[in-house]
Amino acid sequence: MAEAVARTSYGRLVARLARRWGDLARAEDALSDAFERALQSWPQTGLPDQPEAWLLKTAHRRLIDAARQKGVQERAEPELARLIEEVSERPDPEALPDDRLGLMLACAHPDLDPALHTPLMLQAVLGLDAARIGSAFLVSPAAMGQRLSRGKARLRERSARFDRPGKDQLADRIIPVLNAIYAAYGTGWDEIGASESRVRGLAGEAFYLSRLLTELAPEIAEVWGLFALITHCEARTPARRDPDGRFIPLSEQDPALWSADTIQQGEIALRRALKLAPPGRYVLEASIQSVHAERRLTPQTNWLAAAALYDALVRHTSSLGALTARACAHGEAFGAERALDNLAELEDQAAEYQPYWAALAHWSAAAGHSETAARAYARAIVLSADPAVRAYLTEKSQTL
Repeated sequence: MAEAVARTSYGRLVARLARRWGDLARAEDALSDAFERALQSWPQTGLPDQPEAWLLKTAHRRLIDAARQKGVQERAEPELARLIEEVSERPDPEALPDDRLGLMLACAHPDLDPALHTPLMLQAVLGLDAARIGSAFLVSPAAMGQRLSRGKARLRERSARFDRPGKDQLADRIIPVLNAIYAAYGTGWDEIGASESRVRGLAGEAFYLSRLLTELAPEIAEVWGLFALITHCEARTPARRDPDGRFIPLSEQDPALWSADTIQQGEIALRRALKLAPPGRYVLEASIQSVHAERRLTPQTNWLAAAALYDALVRHTSSLGALTARACAHGEAFGAERALDNLAELEDQAAEYQPYWAALAHWSAAAGHSETAARAYARAIVLSADPAVRAYLTEKSQTL
């Protein structure tokens, strides 16, 4: 029972506690204690009529007790009475203010290392432990736990606010949140040799966060753009592996296996985004995925449209992933030599970037440069973390 409540309520409750007390670490500890007490008492007493209110009240009591132990009883007692009265006046758990957006924005505080934005959000909003987050980012549980603790201490030192900002501030401050969620979901949706992200185990949670943002910030176009982008990527999940687990790149996938309902959700979100504002980075990326989705209805991909959209995208972000994917789209639209010309401009910055080497191998082979293709395949294989991707690239290299 408590586990089910934790899955659906954790982020909302910890966000509310953090906003009230201004300390994320203390809020998490108090809520963890409340869940532990629920595991002990609910099997005997039964599920409360309002489990979220029960947990919130119990966590508040834990925080008040801690404050009392620090010698601030005179301030703590009135706060306890006020908070319990406030919770008691909310018979419907859904009436609790949703503070998760404020929590996500706090986790993307500009004074924090950007590499901590995503892990902090995944722990604070979804309740994932350091071990699971660390495994996704190839970091030991102890190291990730230390990083998360330092991040929370930094937020406390900076007196980070967990309040939801006004609409005039939200559009500017939400971009790091979108970037963190997309990083968690995983990049690398390049057409040639795309490898799944190291964080693919967290894809479901990141998808959940992107959907949550459409409820909390429905007036922001890029929020809908990110949700549309991830939704289109999710639609292709059944086609990325064959029954034996072999990797299948986008260009070789059977569109009949893509989820029509999920594609429709992505198209609805994309249309809503385009109505709200001119396309930004995530709306453009979603539009590119929409072009690919058309292959479910037509036998061809409109590569001219995809290339034009990538040209617009790189004006918003000059990331190595976007530039590599743009080179591939130009290769499909204008020929292999165009792709190789674009990839040549990236050579100095792409030494450790697997999709670049996979793309270079593909287009070198297409242009008849077998020796270059063989060297690029070898490098791409070494850089591939996924055994299925390594096997796919090995098969390709053997056909040269």
